[in-house]
Amino acid sequence: MGLKKRNKLYCCAVKRNPMQNELRNLWSRLFKFNWKFGLFLLLIICIPRFILVLKANETGNYSLIGLVMFVSAIIPFVFLNRQGLRKIGIRRPKKFQILFLALISGVVFSFLLHYLGVGLFGNTYENWYEYIGKSYNIPHGISAQDKKLMFIIMAITGMSFSPIGEELFFRGIVHGSFAKSIGDKKASVIDSLAFALTHISHFGLVFINGKWDFYLIPALIWVICMFVVSVLFFQMKKLTNSIWGAVLCHSGFNLGMIYCIFYLL
Repeated sequence: MGLKKRNKLYCCAVKRNPMQNELRNLWSRLFKFNWKFGLFLLLIICIPRFILVLKANETGNYSLIGLVMFVSAIIPFVFLNRQGLRKIGIRRPKKFQILFLALISGVVFSFLLHYLGVGLFGNTYENWYEYIGKSYNIPHGISAQDKKLMFIIMAITGMSFSPIGEELFFRGIVHGSFAKSIGDKKASVIDSLAFALTHISHFGLVFINGKWDFYLIPALIWVICMFVVSVLFFQMKKLTNSIWGAVLCHSGFNLGMIYCIFYLL
């Protein structure tokens, strides 16, 4: 068989199977959709995010965190073609009834995490929700009506920005790139571990009374819980065959966490 004929057959095969290349043409010249690409994404997003969250905890200005979530959300659309987006789960769910289960599962896990924190550490800053709640700046003596309004605003924000940004990033493009090289199970371990370690900046490494501290045991428990809930997000993605299962579960978790901070602490 001649060289031209072989090249023609190869091109036809690629057209019949476009999923062989998940990256847009621009990026496919620079990257391959594999674990190296996933590691690259983790480094360029998670390290700056970690630093910015710590800075926000110190200054009380969290405006840049919204920008981080926005960048995390658009990264799949920047790098992946249509087939790549579908491969990482950006598609219509096949089991819509599971979406409600995903939402409730997230809420339940957040409540369990609340009772675990209270049971172990009470109302001290070693309790993750106590420390995270500090950033919400809920005024003392706020009226019930104003508190309800503030809760609704925080809940809507918390159920949208971080769940979409983090799930499209961690359970989406990062998971997909690692899964291409090492399979779904190992990829889930990696994206969940990356998610959990990134959240040390939210709790574990803390800024209290003008100085930094590190709560070793509470941080270890927090990281384990973040790892477990990340696996839960991935399972909901699998059950719905869509990234939106993970997003809804994450939204439920944030809703439960915000409710606990506002009304149970």
